[in-house]
Amino acid sequence: MDMATLGLIEYADANAEVRAVYDDIMATRKTDRINNFWKAIAHDPATLRRTWESVKQIMGAGALDPLTKELIYVAVSASNQCGYCIASHTAAARKAGMTDTMFAELMAVVGMANETNRLASGYQVEIDEQLKT
Repeated sequence: MDMATLGLIEYADANAEVRAVYDDIMATRKTDRINNFWKAIAHDPATLRRTWESVKQIMGAGALDPLTKELIYVAVSASNQCGYCIASHTAAARKAGMTDTMFAELMAVVGMANETNRLASGYQVEIDEQLKT
C-alpha cells in the first residue's frame, strides 16, 4: 500500500494553525473527518491553508452548480491520472447526484476529448477562423 511521503497529520497531532484549517474543512463540509489529502499536505501549514481557501472558493456557490463542478473535477482528474482525486471527487459527485449512467457518459466524453485533443495536436490542425473569438 502506498504511503504519503511525509505521513499524515491526524487532528490530535496537529498544531493550532493546522487544527484551525481542519476545523474549517469539517464545518464547511458538515463532516467529522478530514480526508487524507489534507492530512498529507498539513506538513506545510501555509500550503494547507492556501489550498483549502482556494478549493473552498472555487468549489463553493457560483454560476456552476455543485454537481457540474464535481463532474469537471472528475474529468480533469481522470485526464491527469490522479487516482486519489478521481476517488474523492467521484464520491463528491455521487453525493451531489451523479448516477452510474452519468459517470459512464462522463468517462466516454473524457476519453473522446483526450483522443481528439491528441489528434488535433499531432496533426497540428489550424484553428478555423469562425471558431476564433
